[in-house]
Amino acid sequence: MKGMIGMTRGETAAGIKHQGRNCAQAVLLAFADVLGKSEEELLALGACFGTGMGTLNATCGALCAAQMIQGLRGFSGRPMSAEAKRLHDRFEQLCGSTDCGELKGVKGGRMLCSCDDCVKNACLLLEAED
Repeated sequence: MKGMIGMTRGETAAGIKHQGRNCAQAVLLAFADVLGKSEEELLALGACFGTGMGTLNATCGALCAAQMIQGLRGFSGRPMSAEAKRLHDRFEQLCGSTDCGELKGVKGGRMLCSCDDCVKNACLLLEAED
């Protein structure tokens, strides 16, 4: 799937991130065309997930947004835990962690995956589910 014309959703998300949005907002906005939500709603949904769950350097905002997108696209009253765990595990395998502080090197002193790559990878994993 494509985001902006000629760009992958991951590239679109990285570009949105560079426009001043947090990682969660960037991933959510990259999927705006298929979520049926306004830009304002998606920005609000992801607003508190920057810098690892609201500046706590905890769970990566890109991963949180990817799991929100899973729910928005797939929830029909059934449990979504298995899908969420599968996405979590794949993200961890691809990026080296799911913890923002670990990913950025704040914890441990060595960057495992840049924010740009985290948003790109979250988008890539979601696209693989399509």
